[in-house]
Amino acid sequence: MIWQVEVGGRVRQVELRGSDVILDGQRMHVDVAPYDAGFSMLVRPFDPDSEAPVCGRSYDAAVIDRGSGELRVHVNGRACVVRALLPGTRTPRGGPGGSSARTETNNGPQRVVAPMPGRIAKVLVKVGDTVAPRQGLVVVEAMKMENELRSSRAGTVVEVRAVEGAKVESNALLVVVE
Repeated sequence: MIWQVEVGGRVRQVELRGSDVILDGQRMHVDVAPYDAGFSMLVRPFDPDSEAPVCGRSYDAAVIDRGSGELRVHVNGRACVVRALLPGTRTPRGGPGGSSARTETNNGPQRVVAPMPGRIAKVLVKVGDTVAPRQGLVVVEAMKMENELRSSRAGTVVEVRAVEGAKVESNALLVVVE
């Protein structure tokens, strides 16, 4: 999946491929491990021809959801605001870290889909539940991080396809709210 993110007023393109990240066309390998209240990352250059490990840089990071598609990201003690963007726009989009769930349409039912490949960690609703705007619907674990997908509006849950523990592909339909 390809994401456009705005960091410090600059739009960057990020693509995830397993444990590899492509940032503005430059591919790197990223190992992530939970650490205290955040996570530790080892970032190395991508070298498919090398059999020996390539030295990399280590980063400690934490992510705080600020709501409305904004995340405050702390890396080695330095903070910045990150916004996920819809392609071709400068409008914040819900994305990882507990922001509003991505939907396939603005009219009719809200179809909440997986933002990236991962595993369903928790299903927070069932068919017939009434939900409020920004209420959590499902938690998807991807890249060793849990992402709570939330409803963008009030409504009633009419379909739940997410099953705890199941693997999901990017854009897989998880929940429908009318």
